[in-house]
Parts: sequence; C-alpha cells; structure tokens
Amino acid sequence: MELRSVEELMDLLYACRDERSAARHGGGPDDPHGHALRTAALLRRRRPADKELQVAGLVSPVGRLLWPGDPAVRTAEAVRPLLGARVARLVRRQAHPEAWAHDDDVAGLRQADDEARTAVFDAGVLEDWRTVLELTAARNSRLGAVD
Repeated sequence: MELRSVEELMDLLYACRDERSAARHGGGPDDPHGHALRTAALLRRRRPADKELQVAGLVSPVGRLLWPGDPAVRTAEAVRPLLGARVARLVRRQAHPEAWAHDDDVAGLRQADDEARTAVFDAGVLEDWRTVLELTAARNSRLGAVD
C-alpha cells in the first residue's frame, strides 16, 4: 500500500485506536494510538524543530494494519511517497537494534518509543498533528522535492 494523502494516513492512524481492544486479547500493547501520540509528543519536546523525526514516531503503528510482513518495513514503504525517504528510513531502522548505536536520530526515536510505553501524560489528540503531517508531506512531495 502506498499512502497518497494525509487524509489516508489520518484514517490509518485513527484505525489504530480500534486496535486497543484487539491488542488486549492478543497480548500486544494496550493502546498503539496513544503510544504513538506520546512518542511524537516526547520527540516534539526534545527536538521541536525536527518535524520528520516527530512524524516518524507518530506513524510507526500503521504497519500493523497493512499487508503481512515486518510492520516497520510495511510502514516505511507506505509512508515513503507521502512523507519522504528520511521518515521511511527512521521508521524502518527503529526496529533494528544495530542501527541505534550508529544513528542519533534513530536512537532518539527508539528512546522516545520506549519511554512512551510507561509515560503517563496527556499527549493531545491526533488532529493536533494534521498540520505537521501536511507540512511534512508538502515538503517531501514528489513535485516539490529538490535533491
């Protein structure tokens, strides 16, 4: 699956809320939606100017809703056309411990991800992130990309 709009991505992120009850029965995390919001919020506090890093923390759970295979790879492939190569790389490498020591951004993402599992605070709502997602998508769109 290739995400073509922020609206499609928002729909997937909202669908992660519905995973909550299914995850409880399967032994997975209780709230992937809340976990993603907390991860992104922690990254916003630590690296306020790095929107791509924040977005990588926000989108990481969507891979569980897509086709079979490694969720990190599925997420990376789905968001690359919309959010760019860096977000895709961060999401993909976050799942691989060997990358944590060699990439400060991945290590920061992983640290926020781990902390968000136990942190208790109001991380806001998904709609708070729409503008950040739109700005990241616009910056990384195929038509506007300059490398």
